[in-house]
Amino acid sequence: MATFTGSDDLRGAEFFDVSLRGARFIRSSLARVVMRGVEIEDANIDSPWLLEDGGSLLVNGVDVAPLVDAELNRRFPGRQLRHAAGPDGLREAWAVLQETWDTTGQRLAGLPPGTEEISVDGEWSFAQTMRHLVMATDKWLRGAVLGIEPPYHPMGLPNAEYETDGLDMSVFQETHPSYDEVLKVRAGRVAMVRDFIAGATEEELQRTHPAPDDSRFTVTTLDCLHVILHEEWEHHRFAVRDLDAIEAKASKLQDRAPTSAPD
Repeated sequence: MATFTGSDDLRGAEFFDVSLRGARFIRSSLARVVMRGVEIEDANIDSPWLLEDGGSLLVNGVDVAPLVDAELNRRFPGRQLRHAAGPDGLREAWAVLQETWDTTGQRLAGLPPGTEEISVDGEWSFAQTMRHLVMATDKWLRGAVLGIEPPYHPMGLPNAEYETDGLDMSVFQETHPSYDEVLKVRAGRVAMVRDFIAGATEEELQRTHPAPDDSRFTVTTLDCLHVILHEEWEHHRFAVRDLDAIEAKASKLQDRAPTSAPD
């Protein structure tokens, strides 16, 4: 089976009468890809930034991106608040979001011990997701907005594929923390965002800061809070998706388990 990596430049490539059945595209750009006369039954596309950059996704001439966004808002009540522009809206957005996480945490607590460490299809486990959200808060609130140096907690987890350029990785903990330790740090970061938003003013939301990814550009406090909200909702969606997969797998195994022969 052929494997293509970042060292292979396939921009502008053309595929005629080929089969890509079962192919997987991970962290790959398919922007402006044109597909004509293709079979796409059971295709599975996951694009967290589908509408965040104002893009579109045309299927048979229909832009389905707004439809996808509306359906996600229906499935995850409160997600539509992630673009709140004022202090009151942000406070509501954060409160609803954390209620949603609390419900998901209760669901996890009802599953077998160790479920929080299970990875599905190579994705982050639930515990790793919590660590990543610590890192996201540190990057966009502690660092970008509050100017705390160093901003990162050693338990945070950056995405090594696109968040580590210019980042001193030695600040992050290499050992494997317990889930209780992760939850304690996570709770502190949740409270930090809540307390900041509680005291935020319209003027503070429009204040500008050097962008954490490239100091040549600036971002507003509101921009940074929107990034945090986006990260939270997208990773919640991933976490729920993976918990569904874990439960479905456990159910299948239980169904296949041999039953005891009658006495």
